[in-house]
Amino acid sequence: MTRSYGINERVAADSDIDAAVESLRTLGYAVVDGGYSAGDLSRFSQGFDTARHAAHAAAGGTEALALIDEHNTIRTPFAYDRSLLALARNSAILEICKRLIGGYQILSQQNGVINPPAKTYNQGAWHRDLPYQHVVFSRPMAINALFCLDAFTTDNGATLVLPATHKQEEFPSDRFVEASAVQVCAPSGSYIVLDCMLYHSGAPNRSGTERRAVNHVYTSPILRQQIDLPAFLGNDFTDDPTLRRLLGYEVTTPRSDAEYFAMRRAKLPK
Repeated sequence: MTRSYGINERVAADSDIDAAVESLRTLGYAVVDGGYSAGDLSRFSQGFDTARHAAHAAAGGTEALALIDEHNTIRTPFAYDRSLLALARNSAILEICKRLIGGYQILSQQNGVINPPAKTYNQGAWHRDLPYQHVVFSRPMAINALFCLDAFTTDNGATLVLPATHKQEEFPSDRFVEASAVQVCAPSGSYIVLDCMLYHSGAPNRSGTERRAVNHVYTSPILRQQIDLPAFLGNDFTDDPTLRRLLGYEVTTPRSDAEYFAMRRAKLPK
């Protein structure tokens, strides 16, 4: 135990999840091992490429997406390759979300993210993952879990963070950013987990090859999803009650009073 004196209260961190939760509460970020094998990572890599081709084709091609600056993003990639759904259901990440957000959480978004070499991209600017919000919360309203499909290094643009800025409303000064930014390097197969109110940015990729990741945002169900997943996936996507809960099937917005009453009746004891 760390030597100290004059201390009557101490945070306990007896597991990797405990340590991640403490880091997220204090600094706003943590790196978490996903627990995947080399075979898992190969399958996710193939799934990522399959989803990219399918999603781009469905949108009219990469050039059409480039016109709206969407060519380096894959929206809801698990809809195009279901193997990627496992990344959103990682048990360690869900446990961290449960402890920090409380209650139950829904998946607001899953996005494939490509950091291209020697080019700017739309994540390469400081932002929060709940953008335009200058508020702070007593506990997180949303957690970002960025899965590192490729290793995140200083050369390929590993994520930059401003530690503890999830605790302040304003974006800090340029002098603070220059002095305090930390680059979070992480191995392939790990998650970079952020409080969504932490200011962060992608960094320039100078490696010569693209860097791939899969981002997840988990929120309190009072926040709307980036894409209405139940409508996009269809009601028959899964009958697994736990997965339906995660994907937001229980918190869709009723379109009429009749739908609202039907939702209430469905919650009555059987």
